[in-house]
Amino acid sequence: MIRADNEEWSPDGVLESHDTRYFLSSLDPGTVTPADLGHLIRGHWQVENSLHLVKDRWWDEDKHYLKRPGLGNAFAVLMNAALSVLRLVQQPGDPLTKTAENFHHYPEKALQLIGFNGN
Repeated sequence: MIRADNEEWSPDGVLESHDTRYFLSSLDPGTVTPADLGHLIRGHWQVENSLHLVKDRWWDEDKHYLKRPGLGNAFAVLMNAALSVLRLVQQPGDPLTKTAENFHHYPEKALQLIGFNGN
């Protein structure tokens, strides 16, 4: 078990918050450094924040309730494909929401992007 303490201080030196987090790992303590563990933990949250948060907050993925067998899997595949396309065409420095809203307002751009020419 790994214990990580975090403190946040105000600019005038007052302790504003303190929390302790515990992490479990099957890694051998003799082969991994604290820096390695920190990198692994931050990497996990990078996935959570860049993928799951987007799908849950934007598209309310967790609220969709589908009864037909296989429809939930198809929906997840389409959602992942849409997110992948948005990330591929996202301009550097632009938020993903801006890219999605652009396609929402100009759907013909999105259709052209996937090869649909209207004929």
